[in-house]
This record gives sequence, C-alpha cells and structure tokens, in this order.
Amino acid sequence: MGAGAQRGEALGPFSEAASPSQAITTAINALAMSFLLFAITGLHVLILVLLFVATLDKSWWVLPDDETVNLWYDCLYDNSTQSWVCASVADSQWLHAVQALMVLALLFSSFAFILFMYQLYTMERGGLFYATGVCQLLACLSVFTAALIYAIHVSKFHHHRQPGGSFGYCFVLAWLAFPLALLSGIMYIHLRKRE
Repeated sequence: MGAGAQRGEALGPFSEAASPSQAITTAINALAMSFLLFAITGLHVLILVLLFVATLDKSWWVLPDDETVNLWYDCLYDNSTQSWVCASVADSQWLHAVQALMVLALLFSSFAFILFMYQLYTMERGGLFYATGVCQLLACLSVFTAALIYAIHVSKFHHHRQPGGSFGYCFVLAWLAFPLALLSGIMYIHLRKRE
C-alpha cells in the first residue's frame, strides 16, 4: 500500500477517497446520533428526578387547610407546641401497594439507566437496547398502576380527615412520569447502537 492509502485509513470516514458529500453526511449522522443519545439520557434523568420527587416528597394529597400528606408519614403542624407531629400513614393494603409500586418504578428506572450506560459502552455496533427498554417499560407500568390505585382509593386513605382536598404535585409528577417513561421505553427498544 502506498502512503496515501495508509493516510486515508488513518483518517477514517474523512479520507481522501471519500467525497466531500460523504464526509458531510457522515459528520451529520455522527452529530445526530450524539444529539439523540444526549436527548435520551436527559429524558431518562428527568424521569428519574420526577419519580424520586414523587416517591419521597410530601404532597400527594392537599387538605382544605393547605396541609399536605405524603405516601409515608402523616405530618401535621401543631400550633400549640409549634412542632410537627408525625404518624405512620393508614394501614390500608392499597396504600402499601402504591408505596411498593412507586419504589419499584424508581428501581426499574434506575436499573434501566445503569444498564443503558453499560450497554452504550460495551454493546457491539448494531445492537438493540431491548433490556433497557423493557426495564423502562416496567417502570412505566409500575408508576401508572401506583397512580391509578391512589386515584381510585384516595377517599379510603383519608377517611378520618375532614372532607375535601385535592391531589398534590407529587401525584401530578407521578402521572407526568408515566408517559415520559413509556416514550423512553419505546425509544430504547427501537434504538440501535451505531459508531
């Protein structure tokens, strides 16, 4: 081989043998793939943040006097002692199911993110991210089921309280995480690794 052929091999897709239009197309494809991977990673991090806040923050139900209730503890501010009084939430099996499903959604989505990063750096070219997509779809199914159970049985969870109230922002975040996780799972299943 001549020196020009060796130099062309070292330059890869931008070799002398490649036409300028091929080099531009290759560069655009590489840029598009980088942007797609960045967008998918950003979407997954957004889903993880939504699930984390929805699971652990304190506003699944807002009472008429603007007190909030979360999935784990029932904390109310006592004006006479000027302190928070906390008790465990109702012993409803449905509420325990919501708690478990939200934790599962967070775990499935976290595992999917770790698996995606592992596959991104170890999978051969042309491979599909099926395992990551399935984990993300399981997270989607878990958060959907948890939010649906909470919406159906909310009156049973708060029967000992004054009537009235509304869903808090954590409930909204859980519902927002559902379609995003569904979209992310479908994208992972169709995503093919390229160089």
